[in-house]
Amino acid sequence: MNCLWQVDATYFVMNKPKIIAYLKPSCGWSMGVRAIMKKYDLPFEDRDIINDPVQRQEMIEKSGQMLSPCVEVDGHMLADVSGDEVESYILSKNIVTPNEKAPDSPTNQPCPNEMPAATAMQFQR
Repeated sequence: MNCLWQVDATYFVMNKPKIIAYLKPSCGWSMGVRAIMKKYDLPFEDRDIINDPVQRQEMIEKSGQMLSPCVEVDGHMLADVSGDEVESYILSKNIVTPNEKAPDSPTNQPCPNEMPAATAMQFQR
């Protein structure tokens, strides 16, 4: 998708990057990546690696590893990343400009089943 804008009678075209995100449907890390895409209004392909084994295999082949999320931005693969890491990358490459919008979910949080369980501590006297 191209955006056309004008400054002093000169037109500039700002291209939106091609983004493919290999995500789980309900994982905390994956939700963080989605939140960053929404925060910056970036269109992306959301590829389900849990319910579609072809997408999972493609992610593994492209990233060289099995962990997710993986996000491909204009052909550059970010493997096993959080939403925070994706945001840092797209800001550093001037793909987006900083904004004050808050993400709609945590951007650096594991899946609920991967969070450490609370344990009681016992002290001896």
